[in-house]
Amino acid sequence: MPIVPFKEILKDAFDKRYGVAAFNIVNDLTLDAVLSAAEDAHSPVIIQTSVKTVKMIGVDVLYAMWKAMASKAKVPTCIHLDHCPDRAMISACLAEGWDSVLFDASSMPLEENRRQTVEVVAEAQRYGAGVEGEIEGIRGVEDGVGSDAESDRKTLEASLDFVRVTGVDCFAPAIGNAHGVYLKTPTLDVQRVSDITNTIPIPIALHGGTGLTKEQFQDLIARGCAKVNISTALKITYMQSNLAYLREAETKNKWDPLSQFTFVRKAVKEMVSEYLTTFGSVGRA
Repeated sequence: MPIVPFKEILKDAFDKRYGVAAFNIVNDLTLDAVLSAAEDAHSPVIIQTSVKTVKMIGVDVLYAMWKAMASKAKVPTCIHLDHCPDRAMISACLAEGWDSVLFDASSMPLEENRRQTVEVVAEAQRYGAGVEGEIEGIRGVEDGVGSDAESDRKTLEASLDFVRVTGVDCFAPAIGNAHGVYLKTPTLDVQRVSDITNTIPIPIALHGGTGLTKEQFQDLIARGCAKVNISTALKITYMQSNLAYLREAETKNKWDPLSQFTFVRKAVKEMVSEYLTTFGSVGRA
C-alpha cells in the first residue's frame, strides 16, 4: 500500500472513532518493528520522529530509511515530525518529504503562535502535508523539548479560534496529560476533548499516552482523539530489552549482535501490538 497522507489517515480514524498510534521511533530497528507489528495487525500507523532523532540521524538519511521501509508496507502509514519549535527544521523536513509536522509554538504568546502557525500551514499545504498545532505546552520534557511545568490552559473559545484561524489538521490540547512516566494515573479533563470536537470536527492528538489506562484511552478515542502518541513506552521497551539481552550474554559470555537485534525487535513488536489492540485500530487497514 502506498504511503497515505496524514490527513487521510486521521480522517478515517476520527470518523470511525478508533485511535491511530503514533510511535516515536529512534532508529531503523524500531522503525522496522513498528511497521511489522502494524502489518501483522492490519492496522494503520504513524511513524513519529523527534527533533532530536532527526538531528542525530540526519534529515536525508532518516527520510531515505523511512521511505525504503514504508514503501514496502502493506498498511497505511506516514511520517510525522513531533514537537518542533524550529521553523528551519520544519521547512527542511517538509522539503525532504515529511507528511506532517507539529509546529510547537506553545511557548509563544497566543497571537504570535497563531500567526506563525498560519504560515506553517500554508507552507505545508504547498507540499501536500498536514499540520498539528497546540497552544498549551504539554507538561514534561521529551527529547529536549518542553518543560516540567504545565503552561496555563487557554479557554475553550481560544482553542476553537486557533483551530478556525490556522486551519490545522489536528489539534493537541492540554488535558492534564504529560510526557514521560506518570507517578500515578492522571486525572484528565476528558470533557474538554468533547467540547472541542462537538463544535469543530477536528481530530485530536493525545500526547503523553504512556501510562494511561485502557479505559482512559478508549474513552478519549471515543471523544475524538484519533492520534495517540507513544514515545516513552517504546524507549523503555527498547532500552530494557537491550539490557536484558546483554546481561544474559554476559552470563553466557556469548556476544552476537544480530541475535540481540532479533530479541529487541520482538520485544518492541509485542509492545506495539498491545497498543494497537487497545486503540481499536486492528483490522482497520
